[in-house]
Amino acid sequence: MRKVCKYVSRFLLVVGLGGILGASLVRLAPGYGVDEEELDSRLSQESIQAIRQAQGADESLPSYFFHYLNKLLHGDLGYSRRLHQPVGQLLTARLPETLKSVGLGLAIGWTFGLGLAMVAAMSPSGFADLGASLLASILLCLPAAVLALLFVIAQAPGQLIIGLVVFPKVFLYARNLLAESAGLPHVLTARAKGLGNLRILLWHVLPVAAPQLLALAGVSVSLAFAAAIPVEALCDLPGIGQLAWQAALGRDMETLVVLTMIVTLVTLLANTAAELAGRPTHGGER
Repeated sequence: MRKVCKYVSRFLLVVGLGGILGASLVRLAPGYGVDEEELDSRLSQESIQAIRQAQGADESLPSYFFHYLNKLLHGDLGYSRRLHQPVGQLLTARLPETLKSVGLGLAIGWTFGLGLAMVAAMSPSGFADLGASLLASILLCLPAAVLALLFVIAQAPGQLIIGLVVFPKVFLYARNLLAESAGLPHVLTARAKGLGNLRILLWHVLPVAAPQLLALAGVSVSLAFAAAIPVEALCDLPGIGQLAWQAALGRDMETLVVLTMIVTLVTLLANTAAELAGRPTHGGER
């Protein structure tokens, strides 16, 4: 119970801090509080002031966040002034699309990443390792936004980009982990007894590496979710990435605050899963 309270308290603190920082960045952004309607020369100063008050532009940040948290505790996620819809309704329509893209990307990245890592770790030839390592290194050098632009030019499915972002991390870490596990004394003994590579892999290598691979799976979820935002925005996919882009253009604070807290929550859950699996939450290869 003490551990549960610890995790819940940490979640609430970090997610709330993420929301405050997100709201602060929006409030400090140039042009916040300025609406296109204010450009109408026929409006009086009183009308312009009324528009700003309706947007909450004159409200201080602590006051705004206090009132917003009060609404949030009552199940009200706010209203998008950019899209003229409740934020909860927008998330209900778009979040499932993002989850589908993330799920497909994780499936592709893990299938190819772990598959090639097993081949590279157990194969006596270095050609498979060299080719896969070269591909992974190239993909690591390309940001998700650059891959998205290339896919737009090639008119390729944007959902595949998330798999290309996840693949190099999975391959490089899993390859080093499996190669290390394959060099353990009990594995060398099994190989000396004449056991085949497949049996050694399934019965002696993977069980040893399983906790670290589970931790990597948790980290890869936050990696895929973060990549989905620029990919959906640039590839015009109907997910929360596109919603975040539209909200940023319109300086839609309530929508951006909710999206910031969602990304923060997903990252926390992924890092906590990695921590519970016995692996440090920082990324990177061994």
